[in-house]
Amino acid sequence: MSARPADFDTRYFRSALGRFPTGVTVITTDGGDHGPVGLTISSFNSVSLDPPMVLWTLTRKASSLPYFQRAERYVIHVLSASQLHLARQFAQGSQASRFAGLAMTRSPHGAPMLDDPHCSAWFECHNHSQVEAGDHLIFIGQVERCHCGAGLPLVYHAGDFELTPSREPLAER
Repeated sequence: MSARPADFDTRYFRSALGRFPTGVTVITTDGGDHGPVGLTISSFNSVSLDPPMVLWTLTRKASSLPYFQRAERYVIHVLSASQLHLARQFAQGSQASRFAGLAMTRSPHGAPMLDDPHCSAWFECHNHSQVEAGDHLIFIGQVERCHCGAGLPLVYHAGDFELTPSREPLAER
């Protein structure tokens, strides 16, 4: 039996999805002669602990799609609450403007990455596979290296960067 058509429009669906808070990442890779390529993504999730794998999605309309499809590796930077400016900087504009004024370095296996100690975490991934899914591609990365920082993560909720977790515990243990 096949799926039935949706009984809602795209705008309503997007609004419903916005009720689920997500982390905010900047993903970078090597664009060859074009220099580094990067973008802001909130569709990031864990897949497997053994082997360590994560996933993220990218619309087929993205101008950076061919670079990520061909990339051997990429770095996923989990942004901290203090890095809202990076989320906005990597969300639009030319690739050159996204990297303007930023300190860059290379990951242990050579992918371009932000040289910013404020990231909540980063994951260096081998581009394991890609799966077509509707108007997006799902990228599955096998994590080769990662680092965990101490900063509170930046959170995306209801279409904006408006909610960041508190340092206060939700309940006593």
